[in-house]
Amino acid sequence: MNLFPSETITNLLPYEGIVHYYGKVLDSDQANGYFDKLLKTIEWKNDEAVIFGKHLITKRKAAWYGDLDYQYTYSGTTKQALRWTKELLELRQIVEDISETKFNSCLLNLYHDGEESMSWHSDDEKSLGLNTVIVSLSLGAERKFSFKHKNTKESLSIYLESGSLLVMKGSTQTNWYHSLPKSKKILQPRINLTFRTIIDF
Repeated sequence: MNLFPSETITNLLPYEGIVHYYGKVLDSDQANGYFDKLLKTIEWKNDEAVIFGKHLITKRKAAWYGDLDYQYTYSGTTKQALRWTKELLELRQIVEDISETKFNSCLLNLYHDGEESMSWHSDDEKSLGLNTVIVSLSLGAERKFSFKHKNTKESLSIYLESGSLLVMKGSTQTNWYHSLPKSKKILQPRINLTFRTIIDF
């Protein structure tokens, strides 16, 4: 039985996409426990990007896990998936039960503080397919998360708590950008897990 039926969750987007925010799906002890475990067991590496032809290495760290050694290319760089850890498999089961969607991979990002951010982008890579479902699980510092429509430029934001779940589906990636803005007030780290389904590999 799904304790978070989607029909009771309001769509955050006004049009051309579906975003459901479930709030906390892990209590504080669970969220803190998983945060500490992931910090120690995940093979974190500084993320890389090619922007305007320049190869950049970010302070933010990332990791890519999956059922198989999937390759995932974004921002001009390619990652090869590592095999799931015990904790990642546990978290995958939780988000699959709530979202009623199966996932074969997970991209993790580690933000050390509010100075580390994610610029406007959409997860519309060919390998993810059209109208893909992406589930975002947040651990650690609460951060602002923003959406901006690609054509109308209408925007909205939500604060993602530790242990909270956000689901992006429908035509969200086609029509909307999302970002994690900087904030000098945030001094604590955050881990974000985005569960995905690779279809073209």
